[in-house]
Amino acid sequence: MARIIAIAAPIAIIAVLGVGGVAVLSALKPEPEKAEEARIGLNVFAEKVRKGDLQITVEAQGEVRPRREIIVAPQISGRIAYVSPDFIDGGFIKQGQLLVRVEAADYELAVVRARSGVASAEQGLTREIAEAELAQQDIEDLGITDVSPLARREPQLAQARAALDAAKAQLKDAELALERTAVYAPFSGRVWERDVDIGQVVATGQSLGRIFANDVVEVSLPLDDEEMGRLGLPLAFAASDAQPGPKVDFSAVVGGIERHWTGEVVRTAAAVNSQTRQINVIAELKDPYGKGADNGAPMAPGLFVNAVIEGKTIPDVLIAPRAALRGDDRIFIGNADEGTLSIRTVDLIYSDTHGAYARSGIEAGEFAITSPIQAAFDGMNVTVMERQPDGTIKTYEPTEDTSDAEETEETAMRLSSAKGASE
Repeated sequence: MARIIAIAAPIAIIAVLGVGGVAVLSALKPEPEKAEEARIGLNVFAEKVRKGDLQITVEAQGEVRPRREIIVAPQISGRIAYVSPDFIDGGFIKQGQLLVRVEAADYELAVVRARSGVASAEQGLTREIAEAELAQQDIEDLGITDVSPLARREPQLAQARAALDAAKAQLKDAELALERTAVYAPFSGRVWERDVDIGQVVATGQSLGRIFANDVVEVSLPLDDEEMGRLGLPLAFAASDAQPGPKVDFSAVVGGIERHWTGEVVRTAAAVNSQTRQINVIAELKDPYGKGADNGAPMAPGLFVNAVIEGKTIPDVLIAPRAALRGDDRIFIGNADEGTLSIRTVDLIYSDTHGAYARSGIEAGEFAITSPIQAAFDGMNVTVMERQPDGTIKTYEPTEDTSDAEETEETAMRLSSAKGASE
């Protein structure tokens, strides 16, 4: 028995020590780390929303045309005897300048004949006046009281006066025809084209050429109802000192260089176009060949120009990139810190190629997502990327969850306690 006890005692001691060691080792064994699930997020490009004043503009296109343009035509017929050297295609002319003269010999002779007719009529009237005076004297000498107008020569006198008036009218007509042998420029401007030359016989009303005034040019800009409302223009608008028209920036490529001219809206057309449902807004540029020119480049008639019409200014508007606008009034916002997407409905003013402009619904400094996203939903995981001015791309990694760090710290404290107990 004693021998059995002697053999069993060491075995029992070894068993107890083994169980205790296993317990200590189990306590000291670190808990297996939980595999952290990989975060799945869509990489998206975004731009920051900014706040600023909105200058409302409307873009349109149109052809430049002169405000005044006429066809030069003679009021009499004849052979052309003179053409001004300035009356050529593209020539500059001044108001009152002689452009064309028709041979005047026939019309000078007509004036001479008319003057002769006036002299003859004057002589006849003088003779009739004398005859009437003699008749009146004879009537008085005879003491006749009941005398007819014919005896007093009143009809003859009236006829003589009428003949004189007709002769004077013929003289005036001949002098007027003589004056019309010279064709003068009614205003200062330029010659669009010339149709005749010296020696050519022209008829009354035949075109000698076309000229236009160079003091003002106009551009008709077709706008729809929404654009008219954006500018605040009524259908029957006419600019005045009390209500000036909006400024207009005209632009076109001339000689390989983009040129700009500044004009203004002066009126609207009288009616809406029945086919396009648009109305023409008329804009003017004054002195296009002088002060209104861009470094000497005029806004010449026939030029096709782009126009940007300036409307009213709205202060403190939220401005997002145009690509961020989804549908009519939604914008996707990326939360860079949380790495999530938020769908916002905005109070949109309007949008153009330069941006989307809203009164509310987003905040300045938030990231408006410009990348296309399918089946987007609130809380969707995204990683925001922003393109920098130097061309590089800045990626905003979401902030790590602090719960993992707290769990790691708790595990370390538990291991430290177990190690102290085993010692």
